[in-house]
Amino acid sequence: MSEEKTERRGDADRITREYFDGLFLEMRHIDAVEPSTAFALYGETFKTPVMFAALSHLDKVRPGGGTEAAKGVKAAGAVMWYGISERPETEAILATGAKTVKIIKPYADNGAIIREMEHAAEHGALAVGMDIDHQGGSAGNRGSVLGIPMGFKSLADVKALVKATKLPFVLKGVLSEVDARKCVDAGVGGIVVSHHHGLVDYPVPPLSVLPRIVKVVNGLFPIFVDCSVRRGIDVFKALALGATAVSVGRAVMEPLKTGGADGVKTFIEECTADLSWTMAVTAAKDLAHIDSSVVVNANGF
Repeated sequence: MSEEKTERRGDADRITREYFDGLFLEMRHIDAVEPSTAFALYGETFKTPVMFAALSHLDKVRPGGGTEAAKGVKAAGAVMWYGISERPETEAILATGAKTVKIIKPYADNGAIIREMEHAAEHGALAVGMDIDHQGGSAGNRGSVLGIPMGFKSLADVKALVKATKLPFVLKGVLSEVDARKCVDAGVGGIVVSHHHGLVDYPVPPLSVLPRIVKVVNGLFPIFVDCSVRRGIDVFKALALGATAVSVGRAVMEPLKTGGADGVKTFIEECTADLSWTMAVTAAKDLAHIDSSVVVNANGF
């Protein structure tokens, strides 16, 4: 078998999309009402659980892309996430007033992570965190990002980072019950169930492991989901299986590129409208009343 075919077979995004498409929904029309998509997070209330994913380098999509995205997210009443950025860009994003979760790389130097958390907190971040799935030393090909060495993180490291900030600390890249239990032990303020769009081939689809992670967490902190989310009905499926809120990444890139802040706002609003309609036809009056039993899993796992 050729290398090309092997890579295509193990493609994380394709596998994740196929899992999404194998989740069917029962319809429940009697006693349906106009639903509310509002939700509360870290002391703030938002219009929608559709969030902008923790992306980076958005200036390559559109000049000032990160700031434009944040403006659109704020206008839509949503949560902004962001990844790698120089400090002026971080400050510009936070200056828009968008409630933002700043995700930091797992630098080998924990002090560097703490300094970036402190900077984000100083400029008004809603929460901070780290994408642990991007860790890597000489054992992998992710040993550095922009020339900065990445490291492996122990449970003790995660506990130290949680204690180093007064903001909620979110660990991104949790894809197993084992890591979820360690996050509970570490006292994190939230986790993102994600495979980082395929840092490894053949990862389990996030929604396949989500219900088991939900049981481990048992309501102690919010659980977020990303990877291959395209529409409001995808968001609904993740919420039904236990997510608190859901991030959209690649699907919003074209609206950002062509429409800037207005494009992002419109996309999130359309995604939220799709979510609202799906809630209406499954008799969910609000996010807390989305019933997991409406989801029929035809994937076989």
